[in-house]
Amino acid sequence: MTPLTQRTLRIGTRGSALALAQAGAVADAIRAAGCPVELAVVRTTGDESMAPVTELGVGVFTTALREALVRGDVDFAVHSYKDLPTAPDPRLSMVAVPIREDPRDALVARDGLVLGELPVGSRVGTGSPRRAAQLRALGYGLEVVGLRGNVGTRIGKVRSGELDAVVLARAGLARLGMLEEATEVLDPLQMLPAPAQGALALECRVDDLETEHRLGALDDPASHAAVTAERAVLAGLNAGCTWPVGALAEVVEDLDEAGHVVEALSLRAVAATVDGALVRASITGKTTEAEALGHALAVELLDLGAESRSAIGDPAHRGIGSS
Repeated sequence: MTPLTQRTLRIGTRGSALALAQAGAVADAIRAAGCPVELAVVRTTGDESMAPVTELGVGVFTTALREALVRGDVDFAVHSYKDLPTAPDPRLSMVAVPIREDPRDALVARDGLVLGELPVGSRVGTGSPRRAAQLRALGYGLEVVGLRGNVGTRIGKVRSGELDAVVLARAGLARLGMLEEATEVLDPLQMLPAPAQGALALECRVDDLETEHRLGALDDPASHAAVTAERAVLAGLNAGCTWPVGALAEVVEDLDEAGHVVEALSLRAVAATVDGALVRASITGKTTEAEALGHALAVELLDLGAESRSAIGDPAHRGIGSS
């Protein structure tokens, strides 16, 4: 067998500018470790349709990549972690979460305005039910408009005057070298990001131990713990791409029972109720108990009135959606 350090690894990726930028950054890190790589573009359902993500169904940005991986067309896939279904695929192994980009949302508005300066009735575009719910809850009197398309297309609607502003992931702007387009980075107190926003997920086949070993060096434990907790909130709520759920976990300093400074995981989340209101909750615990913290916070949100999707249709397998 060819040694891994000499064998060219094939990276499966979507073909959008953002996906290629993300996969390219991973490729550069692997090359720096002495392993040759090449990118293989895979078309997905989400790339072929401009219908709202909420109408396209399960895994619109990930299923084709995963199937290419299972077939052996590629050695591993690079996903935007928030696009992955919440339930794991038993054929695949989640081997690494590289250092996460800033997970916050960003506003791109006309005339350099920030969110609080937009006049009542301003048209703000987003394809995310999570963002739409939180924008409306702020009480600014904004008109939230549905939106699909790549980052450039969305920003173009502001430049053309069709929209007054759009809300995007700051991480996407940063990876595309377009961060200067943001007129404001939104405080999580105003808008909690999507679970795992800003994080990448590297998947390979469960039986490909060589690739798993190589990719494991790219894993960042703090980022991995944070996104594990955030996605556990989704799993606990049986939520997916059509559900307004935001979550953000951060590794912080805390004191143990003996008064020693230790690392802890601080997790907060927001979710919609049956009548469209939003409920919020937070929890802090050990970084080693990330998944349990997420599930516990989901239980608290449910007690506060958060809506849980029926088990009909196996909702835990729904993706979060690219927004």
